[in-house]
Amino acid sequence: MLRKSVTESFGAAISCLSAADLTDTVVRRSKRMMLDTLGVGLLGTKTSVFHKALQYSMRYQALENSRVWGRPGLTLPPHHASFVNGIAVHSMDFDDTWHPATHPSGAVLPPLLALAETMPRRPSGLELLLAFNVGIEVQGRLMRFSKEARNIPKRFHPPSVVGVMGSAAATASLLGLTPGQCVEALAIAASSAGAPMANAATQTKPLHIGNAARWGLEASQLALLGLQGNQQILDMESGFGVFYPDYSPEPLAHGAPFRWVLEDQEVAVKRFPAHLGMHWVADAAAAVRAELFSRRPEADLGQVRRVVLRVPESRYINCPFPATEHQARHSFQFNACTALLDGQVTVGSFSRPQRDRQALKDLLLKVQLENPEDNPANFDSMYCEVTVDTEQGESFTARCNTFYGHWRKPLTQQDLTKKFVGNASAVLPLEAVEGIVSVIDNIEKMPDLSLLGSLLQMSNVEESPVSVSLMN
Repeated sequence: MLRKSVTESFGAAISCLSAADLTDTVVRRSKRMMLDTLGVGLLGTKTSVFHKALQYSMRYQALENSRVWGRPGLTLPPHHASFVNGIAVHSMDFDDTWHPATHPSGAVLPPLLALAETMPRRPSGLELLLAFNVGIEVQGRLMRFSKEARNIPKRFHPPSVVGVMGSAAATASLLGLTPGQCVEALAIAASSAGAPMANAATQTKPLHIGNAARWGLEASQLALLGLQGNQQILDMESGFGVFYPDYSPEPLAHGAPFRWVLEDQEVAVKRFPAHLGMHWVADAAAAVRAELFSRRPEADLGQVRRVVLRVPESRYINCPFPATEHQARHSFQFNACTALLDGQVTVGSFSRPQRDRQALKDLLLKVQLENPEDNPANFDSMYCEVTVDTEQGESFTARCNTFYGHWRKPLTQQDLTKKFVGNASAVLPLEAVEGIVSVIDNIEKMPDLSLLGSLLQMSNVEESPVSVSLMN
């Protein structure tokens, strides 16, 4: 028998993996990812970037429509519902992060839920769970074909590259495409992949997730209609290999027992809405503050002479004086100084009144950045160290090697649920919030997803602001 190409092996796996291949660990971890994604997505529907994308997408109509999260009665064509819901997930940079670096869930869950609402036979919760994990798996495998992918990205935003492939794989699985059609879906999706890192820390960055969700769904539906692409797309340097100079693909074996990447590599769940690197520096800064005030209860942070941050070298998260909310979410300096002033970073920390505080502006002027050679730009091995020198000649230092929420130190289920409830309660009534928790907890037993769709659009007459923090 002739050996399958890498692309053929992926097509076969996407088509042939079944619910029986899911393990208890994968089911448990993917449920956590789903719940967190829905929560940050619901909160994201309150952002400016979501409103702009929604205003644009409402120009379009179709015979088939899917729900927009958090907007009672509002539907869009499934591709545009995937687009705006995907944008909502990443609009505050609050969604999960994997290693090698990407945001895996936001590119997969929105198109699956949008597609499920338009299929003649409504899929079950177990079918959704399988398709979700297929989409996550494809992303994880593709990222492991490059050593460069393990580092904090410099050239392109990874969800725009592997995310669109994950969306195509997930929706192809839910549609029940043949192995050959799955190959075509990957080939089509690859022609919609890529987004430059220059748009990080701007309102355009969330579109990377929205586009990955939408274009992956379009790819699988075009493949279903018979559109063809290069059937060696994952094998060739001029195919998916264009994104990585050290690209070295391997076939995806899907025989039993199947070993999922998610079993070996859990995701990071963020406690506040900012770039993942900010969580190391915020924890270290909060620890410095705690030590300073334990020694000097009457300390005045206005008497700080210097703040030194020892962090990995990464240009797009070195933003000394952020002028916008999105820049603040990508600024070592802003998040360190916020944690020094407040003891924590929260959803509200990025509001204009908080960003414009004079005390914060004064402290930012005293920050120095250092990039130690032993501190790689890698989410699995980096650290952040914060030193505060006072006018009185005292010095306080704290270092964070692993923040709470990292895959090595995951949130408890209680804290993850607390985050979801806080986020979702900004948009939905408590009845709906509790209902979604129950549905996701029992997703594999749900005969279809109609209840989840209804809960995601339940009206909340009195919306309340969110200020959830799990930092200590």
